[in-house]
Amino acid sequence: MILNYKRAIQDILDNRFLNAVTIITIAISILIVSAFALFFVNANEIINSWKKGIKIMAYLKPEPPEIKLQELKGEIQRIEGIQDVRFISKNEAFQELKKQMRRQSSLFENLKENPLPDAFEIRLKGSFQNQEKVEILATQLESFAQVDEVEYGQRWLGQFTNFFNLFRLTGFAMGGLFFMATLLIVANTIRLVLYSRQDEVEIMRLVGATDSFIKAPFYIQGLIQGAFGGIIGLVALFFSFLLISFSMERGISPSLFTIRFLSPGAFCGIILGSTFAGWIGCYLSLKQFLK
Repeated sequence: MILNYKRAIQDILDNRFLNAVTIITIAISILIVSAFALFFVNANEIINSWKKGIKIMAYLKPEPPEIKLQELKGEIQRIEGIQDVRFISKNEAFQELKKQMRRQSSLFENLKENPLPDAFEIRLKGSFQNQEKVEILATQLESFAQVDEVEYGQRWLGQFTNFFNLFRLTGFAMGGLFFMATLLIVANTIRLVLYSRQDEVEIMRLVGATDSFIKAPFYIQGLIQGAFGGIIGLVALFFSFLLISFSMERGISPSLFTIRFLSPGAFCGIILGSTFAGWIGCYLSLKQFLK
């Protein structure tokens, strides 16, 4: 077994350029596929967290009387599907906005008055957290004379979900294409090495070497190429992730949403997948060559 590893490493060193191209190609493939996977993970996180905390904002007309506010709150609370109603004054909303955008505080320096309206934050029961029922509730809220506008995230969420599903299909298609490209490149690399050692392989067969003995170093070589390509691709993705997350933290308040990297399980799964791709590519090449 140790001899096979030595032969595989020696083959890699003897054909540095071919193996470097193969490893870099695998790394690029893994980087792109993993970037799609990272987007799916964070997009799912955002959508799921939104669905768990779904709410409707009912913005009020300027300066409604206090007694009208209490009456309106009671009427909203009695609507079927409403779980909780909280009044948010325009001053409270303005202070919260300044807190979330503390790094862009210069935007508020020239404001002469608070531009935000009073509002009710309305949370829904779990059975009413779907697009059709939210739209019905929004229509009911808009019918109140004191309500100026109703805002809820379902509008953009529906569009984002459609885009997300399309992006996911594109990701699967690209992942399949890059997987096939990786197999072909690994197979061609091994094939070129085999052709360069064709005389040696024939001599080994003449002296009684079995196919398993001949194949073993090449299989190990394919595994090494796949593993190194996967590790390099994921390391590149991690540094890209750090750069993007740092930029987002500077521009967006972390309280709005945070992005996270792939889990250790996904990390290991991707490396195993790239290693398997290297092995499969080698298998296809050897199967054709040794017939």
